[in-house]
Amino acid sequence: MRRISRITVAGAATASLALALAACGGTSTSSGSSESKDDKGIAIAYDVGGRGDQSFNDAAYAGLQQAEKEFGYKTADVEPTDGETDADKEQRLASLAKQGYDPVVGVGYAYAAAVKGAAEKYPDTTFGIVDDSTVELDNVADLVFSEEQASYLAGVAAAETTKTDVVGFIGGVDIPLIHKFRAGFEQGVKDTNPDVKVVSQFLTQTAEEGGFSSPDKGKAAAEGQVEKKADVIYTAAGLSGQGAIEAAAANKVWAIGVDSDQYAQEALAKYKGSILTSATKDVAKSVYKLAQSVEDKAPRTGILRGDLASGEVGLAQSNPVFADNAKLQDVIETAKKKIISGDIKVQSS
Repeated sequence: MRRISRITVAGAATASLALALAACGGTSTSSGSSESKDDKGIAIAYDVGGRGDQSFNDAAYAGLQQAEKEFGYKTADVEPTDGETDADKEQRLASLAKQGYDPVVGVGYAYAAAVKGAAEKYPDTTFGIVDDSTVELDNVADLVFSEEQASYLAGVAAAETTKTDVVGFIGGVDIPLIHKFRAGFEQGVKDTNPDVKVVSQFLTQTAEEGGFSSPDKGKAAAEGQVEKKADVIYTAAGLSGQGAIEAAAANKVWAIGVDSDQYAQEALAKYKGSILTSATKDVAKSVYKLAQSVEDKAPRTGILRGDLASGEVGLAQSNPVFADNAKLQDVIETAKKKIISGDIKVQSS
């Protein structure tokens, strides 16, 4: 375990940390008491939407908080900036590594080039990237998930719940990662009830257009799907999903959240009665386990995949309307067992 210093931080040292990160995105750090490299642990750099998205980024932050509490070291989390380049992202990660943070995690596939560049410059630091498996370096952990499996179960839930035989899928950006969510959802719906129609759409073609960070786009898309009679809407769109959930609540239809248990998110509390469940992936656990492996001096690297079998993807049970529906739970549990056994092979595209 890293030494926990009791020396008070000098003001200049704190200022230096802030200045070092100011050029490459805002930062929030823990109240650790030393700038010694031995007292620094995990640092994360957020994807678009940043902390407060009630979804993907917040899940990564929860993993950081768990590591900070358990290991008693200083952590850092850094916000993205508008219009940043791969070079900006790489500078951000390299700055964190230079200051002694370890591991350093890029939250989102957009960090692939940056993680590769920073990891090559700092081979003694462990880096992680969430939702990308293309960076093949000895000091990089690719933290990926079988999102299509959780999405399949979301499709089962939607098909069993709909009264109109129309359900909706909203993807933030038209990219392979989000295709996995759509493919699994559509397959789950059709395998459960072929008569149910799935209305699918993507908000934008690129992340730069705001597909993951525009609640207004998510709201408009959901309203359009309600007009097409969709009464269960599954949204894989980061911060944009908040708008879809708001629209679902306003129109008294069901929403299915994503990544985090959105029923339990404080910022969505006034809409939670309309959140049937969420297709979760345990980014928090994945990030924490990477931090733990570094703390144990046995860093996890390579492709590390979370799926139904490992318990790192699944459906949230917070809404009692969902959790207490015995018939629905039986159907979902049967599908889950078949996926784990290989009897159901879930499509990812």
